Amino acid sequence: MFLGLDIGTGGTRAVLVSADGQVVASASSEHAPFRSPYPGWAEQDPEDWWRAAQEAIRGALALVPGAKVEAVGLTGQMHGAVLLDKNGDVLRPSLIWCDQRTGPQCDWLHAQIGRERLIELTANPALPNFTLTKILWVREHEPEIFARIAHILCPKDYVRYRLTGTYAIDVQEASGTLLLDVAHRRWSSEVARISGVPESWLPELFESPEVCAKISGEAASLTGVAAGTPVVAGAGDQGAGAVGMGILEPGSVSATIGTSGVVFAATAAPTRDRLGRLHTFCHAVPGRWHVMGVTQAAGLSLRWLRETFMPGSTYDDMTAAAAKIAPGSDGLLWTPYLLGERTPHLDSEATAAFVGITAGHTSAHFVRAVLEGVAYSLKDTFTLFAELGIPVKGVRLGGGGARGRLWREIQAAIYGYPCDVLVAEEGGAFGAALLAGVGAKAWPDLEAACAAGITVAEQIVPDPAAIQRYAVGYEAYRKVYPALKGIKG
Repeated sequence: MFLGLDIGTGGTRAVLVSADGQVVASASSEHAPFRSPYPGWAEQDPEDWWRAAQEAIRGALALVPGAKVEAVGLTGQMHGAVLLDKNGDVLRPSLIWCDQRTGPQCDWLHAQIGRERLIELTANPALPNFTLTKILWVREHEPEIFARIAHILCPKDYVRYRLTGTYAIDVQEASGTLLLDVAHRRWSSEVARISGVPESWLPELFESPEVCAKISGEAASLTGVAAGTPVVAGAGDQGAGAVGMGILEPGSVSATIGTSGVVFAATAAPTRDRLGRLHTFCHAVPGRWHVMGVTQAAGLSLRWLRETFMPGSTYDDMTAAAAKIAPGSDGLLWTPYLLGERTPHLDSEATAAFVGITAGHTSAHFVRAVLEGVAYSLKDTFTLFAELGIPVKGVRLGGGGARGRLWREIQAAIYGYPCDVLVAEEGGAFGAALLAGVGAKAWPDLEAACAAGITVAEQIVPDPAAIQRYAVGYEAYRKVYPALKGIKG
């Protein structure tokens, strides 16, 4: 049995996966809501993650009496900065992935290193999401805290520390710190030196399936996992989620719609976008990399529409009405920039808009326009893939956007590829468990692990007429952002 643990933003989930790759039990524990004392701030208490991890692990084990965990894998929200002193004690609440306060620190990094040089060194530009910018904010605003730092970890790696007493991180997660030389899978001494971050603060690097630690006696008494159980390095949520969907080989691509939306492609080599519109990270598969584009408010757009204008409606009712509207929503367009936008605009001040409203549009048109607008936004990433020569051989759909028939069909037609839907899309915790299984030698590699645990349920073949209509709609969609940029009431 292999344990996968996912330290998310809203809660922690534990899954137990059998040696034949099947999920046999899962349990979750919610986190306290993140704190936002000022607009754009987002902080969580790492101790709360540790509490939730214990509860989730015990909950999963209770469902399979006598289960023996052979290895543990971790995943979770990326980019958060957990700052520890020399005794391993937390110095302040963690600035998590969605914290947006560090724009000035991004500007400082680009001024000190040069934006193009930073992309050469780390394969990415400075963005407020990344860990390094959060460390620099603490240096500027809380120098007394900065002076006491001895260790820097990301969220899941703090939970690993509490499970094992070991400071470790995988190269996929480390790619999101802005301190990793992504091309060579090692810390960037140049970025660390210029930033004033001693390399002694950084945890030891491992490949995702590598065993890097063992469960401590104290953690064993708190969780029920036996002392000495090996723990693999794991991966951040996007890396482990890709493993859980079988996105391993170059040319394999996933499009996942949750609160945000991500298009993720495996690559054989690091592919840098000189404009920084895509993230380029090490893959959880040793010796491979991945690129991904992000839509900040994907599923969030549909939730916002329902809560703001259709309270009491169910998503099923909304999409059933939208299915009666023809592709293209009779000219109504939605740009989903409720939280600014990452790909391709890198504009935290971008705003959402409905464009082309007429008296003939109904609430069903607005629903369909939101579904289409989110898919158009994700299509922007496919457009960048084509520009950069990144192959796309097939697309797998995941997240809430893969659960409704209409949104699946819209995505397939807008992306222009047949899209696979899996029998069970278990997410990052499942991928983390598969990584643990490879580390424990239950499978020789991740390809074998995914072959055991992943089954395609259906392939959505796009309708040719819809492809043609959406090609026209996408060209109109791409004109909206530059036309409205800078307009403020």
